[in-house]
Amino acid sequence: MGATTDTPRARALAAALRDARTSRQIGLRELARRVSISHTLVSQWENGHRLPKIEDVATVLTGIGVDADERARIVDLARNAGDSDWLTVGTPGVSQKLAGVMECERTAVRITEWLPWSIPGLLQTSDYAREIIGPDEPKLALRLARRDVLTRLEPVEFHALIGEPAIRQLIGNRDIMIHQLHSLLNAPKNVTIQVIPVGMGWHPGIAGPFILYQFNDSPSIVHLEHYRSSAFVFNERDVGGYENAVEILREEAAMGPDASAELIVNVIKELETT
Repeated sequence: MGATTDTPRARALAAALRDARTSRQIGLRELARRVSISHTLVSQWENGHRLPKIEDVATVLTGIGVDADERARIVDLARNAGDSDWLTVGTPGVSQKLAGVMECERTAVRITEWLPWSIPGLLQTSDYAREIIGPDEPKLALRLARRDVLTRLEPVEFHALIGEPAIRQLIGNRDIMIHQLHSLLNAPKNVTIQVIPVGMGWHPGIAGPFILYQFNDSPSIVHLEHYRSSAFVFNERDVGGYENAVEILREEAAMGPDASAELIVNVIKELETT
């Protein structure tokens, strides 16, 4: 419908409604029968083609039978779902933020991530990710499952801009890091990896990491993530600034894919002989 269906919060709302229903193994037609709403309309809400009103969301959640906590979380997403930017802070926003990130990953045709200090999540091996996430196995399993967007039938085009410190920073032990670096060299063809070396002087990436999600038929979205907070940026002017930053990083600051691969090979050799 309108541009409001493309905002980060609207995308997260669509994903939350879809997951609430499918996790309870309730079919679209069954839910529509329970709440007396067209199954076509419910499908449009779940796929982000139309934005439901708060009272529609409440009705659907009643039909699904969600508990009070989940209901409060999803209804909160429905509030101001058309707002262009979205800040999530602290633990209460984690599930909402993750829903937004996963929906962006699912629907994007191109993802560009700039990460100076570690390997992007979509490229992490299980051992490397475990060192970062810790012993939370469900969270680890979810992190690893998200990598499927790179190998699905119509995979997303992923462009990783990685800082040289991320290549050299020892996460876990030597074997974990060597395996991680080999994994980068064997990434799928739809993945492009460029390393930004130390000593390049000022460039836009020095301001901090970010992820740019680009879609076929809707405006781009930027995600900024920090230790305990994150923000989605949808404002056209601000997103345009990040798109320009990506071009500068790719064309001026980063090594080419072949030179980047050569650097990774050299770091592997250093680790193997240390």
